[in-house]
Amino acid sequence: MSEPVISVVVSTRDRPARLAGLLRALSAQTLEPQAFEVIVVDNGTGAAPVAVPAGEAMRVRVVRPARPGGPASGRNLGWRAAAAGLIAFTDDDCEPEPAWLAALLEAARRAPGAIIQGVTRPIARELDRDGLLAHTVRIERLGPQYETCNIAYPRAILAELGGFDESFGREPAGEDTDLAWRALHAGHRAVFAPAALVRHAVTRQSPAQALRRAYRWSAVVGVYARHPEARVMLWRGRFWNVWHYLLWRSVLVLPAPRWLRAAVLTRHAAALAGRARAAGVRPAAVPLAVAFLAVHDAVECAAILRGALRSRTLVL
Repeated sequence: MSEPVISVVVSTRDRPARLAGLLRALSAQTLEPQAFEVIVVDNGTGAAPVAVPAGEAMRVRVVRPARPGGPASGRNLGWRAAAAGLIAFTDDDCEPEPAWLAALLEAARRAPGAIIQGVTRPIARELDRDGLLAHTVRIERLGPQYETCNIAYPRAILAELGGFDESFGREPAGEDTDLAWRALHAGHRAVFAPAALVRHAVTRQSPAQALRRAYRWSAVVGVYARHPEARVMLWRGRFWNVWHYLLWRSVLVLPAPRWLRAAVLTRHAAALAGRARAAGVRPAAVPLAVAFLAVHDAVECAAILRGALRSRTLVL
């Protein structure tokens, strides 16, 4: 059997139904099955074992680490086990469109040696799940986060840089962004491939799940400490997003005269109400949504502040 020209690497953890959707999408690629391979790194607990669909023509290998690790260690194990010179990364809650791999290869032909990032949009049939507590990914341009839901690296770049930095931990925390910026600093370039389309799951979260996700971002601040140029992602170069800016402004105005405090807090509440309405919250539920969003942003701010103190870099 001939060697593959591109390897797909996915690190998965206890999401067998989502992984099955990914494998179905990969089996429908327009690229000939012998031209690519799929490396699935099972980083799960063992409670939901990975099952490879029977009867598929594509090559799938399951790799299991000695002990489950984070996404960085899983992806490193995957690309090192891969045979191709071009490594495509995606996630276990994604479904690439049929022309995905062919489009990545065409982009690699046009830009030899470059990192290739594609488009990511929500899975169309799941858009009815979108809303205030939903999580999905939308990418329509190159960078600056360089998410691994849809990106390809020449194997040589991964080998040169040592792959993903596993010190980012067991949860997704900017290890993909860090790798891309290290590659750019080393003189490599990244290009955008609009025809390489991946669909990302739309996942509904409970309020508790949303707050847990908000609190996990401390390690991401390390990206800004290592790569100051990545601050282009921040609001005004300092704030995680505009909502953090508004929250810090409201906190700082608390000792101010009553008229000023009332004006600033009212504007903040109005902005949160607009955010809730834009997410499809019913009018009667907007006040409750505003209260939740304020708590969510406070939890996220606490996580970012913790990361800023650890990294000794100013991000709020």
